[in-house]
Amino acid sequence: MLKTIVKNWFPAEEVSAHCDGPCGVYDPAQARVHAEAVLSMTKKILALDPADGSHATANTLSRYIAIKEEEAHATKTDLLVLWTDFFKPAHLEQFPDLHETFWMATKQCSTCKTTVDLEAAESLMAMVETIHNMFWAAKGKDVAWATAS
Repeated sequence: MLKTIVKNWFPAEEVSAHCDGPCGVYDPAQARVHAEAVLSMTKKILALDPADGSHATANTLSRYIAIKEEEAHATKTDLLVLWTDFFKPAHLEQFPDLHETFWMATKQCSTCKTTVDLEAAESLMAMVETIHNMFWAAKGKDVAWATAS
């Protein structure tokens, strides 16, 4: 009922958008930041010595693991938004491996969540770089890949 009242008070044309919101602002940079945090946390976890048995080390380890898992999930979310909202069927001509690239990258995010594997974290960074390059090529721009660390 309220919806009908609002529509009557504020009539508007019906519109549609290719995504959840018609902002048109996409950038793989946030996925890179999150993936880089996964790599950083993985390195920090591997550098800890849990054999010292201290509560401080246990606390630090649990914090690093929580951050790594959150960042891997955030990377996956960012990639899924690019895949499902930015890239269109027309991009498949330009990038025939588009779906495979994104599918493998999102699976790699899960691997990074469930393991402490430096090679997996480095591989995720490489996959995000590939997606970065695809994204900017789709927009007809040459944007250099740069990391914070």
